[in-house]
Amino acid sequence: MQASPQFRDGLFRNPSNTSMGVKKGHRLEVGREYFFGKAVRRPPRPLAALDPRFTWARPTETGFRATWLGHSTVLLEMDGLRVLTDPVWSARISPFGLLAPKRFQPVPVRVKDLPRLDAIVISHDHFDHLDHGTILQLAPLGVPFVTPLGVGKYLQAWGVPAAQIRELDWWESLTLGDLTLTATPSQHFSGRVGGRNATLWASFVIQSPKRKVFFSGDTALTPQFEEVGKRLGPFDLVMGEVGGFHEAWDHVHMGPHNALEAHRMLGGGLFMPVHWGTFNLALHAWDWPAETLYSIASERAVDLVLPPLGVAFEPDRRLPLEPWWREGVAATTAEPLRPSATPSGVAGAGASPTADAVG
Repeated sequence: MQASPQFRDGLFRNPSNTSMGVKKGHRLEVGREYFFGKAVRRPPRPLAALDPRFTWARPTETGFRATWLGHSTVLLEMDGLRVLTDPVWSARISPFGLLAPKRFQPVPVRVKDLPRLDAIVISHDHFDHLDHGTILQLAPLGVPFVTPLGVGKYLQAWGVPAAQIRELDWWESLTLGDLTLTATPSQHFSGRVGGRNATLWASFVIQSPKRKVFFSGDTALTPQFEEVGKRLGPFDLVMGEVGGFHEAWDHVHMGPHNALEAHRMLGGGLFMPVHWGTFNLALHAWDWPAETLYSIASERAVDLVLPPLGVAFEPDRRLPLEPWWREGVAATTAEPLRPSATPSGVAGAGASPTADAVG
């Protein structure tokens, strides 16, 4: 770990030596917004959510399918391989009880109802990406966890065998059968309770024999995305963070405008936003990321998809671009949410329902 070019003077650092926290000159503004801002930061009711198990039980028609399960949790199905990104099922994130951010609505499927997985990708150690309660449910499955440097210590402490953990530095790759995962640069920081930047953060490129996906994790806009696009692109799907943004911390988060610029730097492809619509982590309205993307994507000629929660869609066939979050009704023909038993043909994974997951 200490041999990493990103590790200097005892900590991991961004190449630009980006500071952490609120930028100088913005503290008063942030305080005013926090206490007196009028933005509606939680939806008035749970968002529309569909049960994906019925779609998962059927083979893909194109060999490529994605399901947004909330925040940065996505199930990717690529040429018969399945990868789960930043799995978070807990009702609240962080160990601070009722003070911790609470989900807008439950994940539309339980951990135990996930199909068989080939890899789990963790982008960094923040509570809304590395969730203790969820890891406890996933640990017994024998699935490889792929993380940036240093993150594996948490997984081992929570019961994941060391043999299931693969830590990567930026630009390092891991091959698991026909699946290749490459840790790529991002501009962010790390830390849970206590010190910061003792572990690395990363974006990831996920590649099957015929498909490539870019997953941003948490990041600000960085010129390194140009290099990622040149070395590893083009991508069939770009999953970029768009929520939790403020100009006071645009050095560690992108927001929708910079996410579309990152998408351009990476070489384009279908863009799917993540890191929104699940937790109140900033000062903007809960739907601001989606509304902003919906309004500017066409003028920027961006191929955009905004799937409702739990909709398992095939990127080659797109989805109608509709503001489903406004009415709470998903514009899709997928099966409605059904809290029934697991349908035949879908393998179980774990033991506890969503409501039992704790951070």
